Amino acid sequence: MADIHILRRHTLSLPEARAIALQWADQARDEFGMDCAFEHSETADVLQFARAGVKGNLRVDADCFELNAQLGFLLGAFKDKIEREIVKNLDELLTPGA
Repeated sequence: MADIHILRRHTLSLPEARAIALQWADQARDEFGMDCAFEHSETADVLQFARAGVKGNLRVDADCFELNAQLGFLLGAFKDKIEREIVKNLDELLTPGA
């Protein structure tokens, strides 16, 4: 299995960060067919995502977005491409005015 770990610091409020995480979840559902589920708390949210060959989570708090994903054997061969796409999507969402 191949692992992906992405950490992005931010200066958003937690409600703003949550909104971006929800946008990311919508993209993951629409573009990649991910099943997504949110766990909310006062200090952080965790978005669990999965589909055949991949599972992981996106943790969002007042300071950062932290994504961890595990790719199955077949998708592991495309780890670099998948990681680039995730980074691109997340960075676009975190760009002011996006």
